[in-house]
Amino acid sequence: MDLNLLRALDALLQENSVTRAAERLGTSPAAVSRTLARLRRAVGDPLLVRAGQGLVPTPRALELREEVAELLRGCDNLLRPGAGFDPAHLERTFTVQAGDAVLVRVAGPLTERIRAEAPGVDVVFLPEAMEGGPALRQGVVDVEVGVLGQLDPEVRTRPLVTVTVVGVARSGHPLFEGRITARRFAAADHIGVSRRGRRHGPIDTALADRGLRRRVAVVVPSHTGAMLLARDSDLVTLGPSDWLPRTFEALGLRTFPIPLELPPLELGMAWHPRNSADPGQRWFRTHLAAAVRQV
Repeated sequence: MDLNLLRALDALLQENSVTRAAERLGTSPAAVSRTLARLRRAVGDPLLVRAGQGLVPTPRALELREEVAELLRGCDNLLRPGAGFDPAHLERTFTVQAGDAVLVRVAGPLTERIRAEAPGVDVVFLPEAMEGGPALRQGVVDVEVGVLGQLDPEVRTRPLVTVTVVGVARSGHPLFEGRITARRFAAADHIGVSRRGRRHGPIDTALADRGLRRRVAVVVPSHTGAMLLARDSDLVTLGPSDWLPRTFEALGLRTFPIPLELPPLELGMAWHPRNSADPGQRWFRTHLAAAVRQV
């Protein structure tokens, strides 16, 4: 049966009036009368019969009333993205690719938000090992969050927050005995953070502009490893400002402004367009973005 016929039948059964059904449908009473005639032939029942100045439903019409309404609600839920979506009944696993600095700070707030609305949802965090690859395109990762690098051209992105980079060293480090200048900063031995073993970056470019050069004595693959190493040595590392204050304090670390002009870190979120309209994915991305901005 034509879906428009079902909508007309629903209006007639709810209103018990051709005129009111026409108003509900945005058409004329004459058109609804013709539609009612078609429905009577299709169903094999008069559906609405005259009773004085009005119409009353037949027993068959009463049987159909709720069934037709439920059928139309099901069609609407099927055809309208997000219609009828209720996170309380959602049972899914979402996969997030993020670096350890983002994970440590965001996982707690995100988990708290998710569990409050959708106790059946699980979150899997994957390392940045697949960064720059086709993980989003292949569906291995639902969302990537962090400093977004090279992405497939169709991937959608959303900026989240801007973070200032600061220096990090143990509380008793000799650097804190005086004003931290670019020269003193460059003279300290540094810890580089790179999954690919890179030793140079924007810091080195800014130092070179001043005729300075630093020594990257150790390269580790994670910010967590760098913080632990800085805690137990006179090596200096880098970190996001105001990102992990309690962690720095617990490890006996201090932060300091880097005496160079450096661009801030732009943290964003990326996902494949096939997930753009999915109500569950949209709901999850909203909470992920809020958790990052909560920092």
